[in-house]
This record gives sequence, C-alpha cells and structure tokens, in this order.
Amino acid sequence: MNSFALRLLKIYVLLLAGLFGTFVFIGNLMDYGSNEQFVKHVLSMDTTFEENALMWRAITNPVIHTIGYWLLIVAEAIFSFLAIFGAYQMFKQRKASGAAFNAAKKFGFYAFIVGFSIWFLGLIVIGSEWFAMWQSPIWNGKQTAMDITEVWIGFVILLALKDEDLKAA
Repeated sequence: MNSFALRLLKIYVLLLAGLFGTFVFIGNLMDYGSNEQFVKHVLSMDTTFEENALMWRAITNPVIHTIGYWLLIVAEAIFSFLAIFGAYQMFKQRKASGAAFNAAKKFGFYAFIVGFSIWFLGLIVIGSEWFAMWQSPIWNGKQTAMDITEVWIGFVILLALKDEDLKAA
C-alpha cells in the first residue's frame, strides 16, 4: 500500500467534508427563510401524525425556533472550519513523520465530533426521535441525516488509520 497516497486520500476526504459543510452553512444563510421553516415545523411537530401522544414535546415558541436554527448554523460553520483547517494542517504534514501526520489529524477528529453532533444527535436523535420528525411527510430529514452520518463514519474510520513513517521509494 502506498502510504503517501493514503495520506492524500485522508486529506482529500476531510477537505470534501469541509466543503460539504461550507455549502450547507452558506445554503442556510442564503435560503434562511426556507431552512428556518424546517426547524420551526420540526420543533412545532405540526406535521406529525394526528393525535400524536408525543405532542407535549412540541416547542412552538418562535424565539426558541430562531435560537435553535442559529445554533445549527453556528455548528455547521464550526464543522466546516475545523474540517478545512484540519485538511490544511494534514497537508502541511503530508511528507512528515507518521507521528507528526497523526498529530495533525486532531482537527479532523474535532470536526467529526461536531458533525456527528449536528447530523446524528441533532437531526436523528433529537429531530427525528424526540420531535417525531420521522412522522412528517413534508419536514423529514431523517434519511438525509442518516446518509450523511454513514459517510462521516467511513471518513472517520479512514482518518483513524494509523500512519507510519513514509518509506523512501
């Protein structure tokens, strides 16, 4: 296996994750109203099954909707920054020792901690299960969030592979 190519792949997937997060972040700012509606409807649980026994969980306060949406936007910005900065740090160490390259991965791991917090904790655990987003035929992002989470799992596994010192070719 070519250790240098594997290092480049790790840098590339982290950069791709950062690019994805940046597009999500920018999209949430540029289409603020549409995406704010998503948060409002999920928290309000107004498109879940009729006579839902979980409706006591609904939050209908517009201030809470706005706070929740801005927390999501800020988390996306942090995710994006950490991933892109992490890819840059790894790129700077791409020809360094295995120990130096492994140390440079830390920002990537921090990025994925934030990423799992957004897409798994935020959208799947809280949005889909606590606020019953899965019941909504309109405001349901569960499958998309699961797809993103599954990609992040693969990226984290790749990133976690230990890098040894490069061998002279």
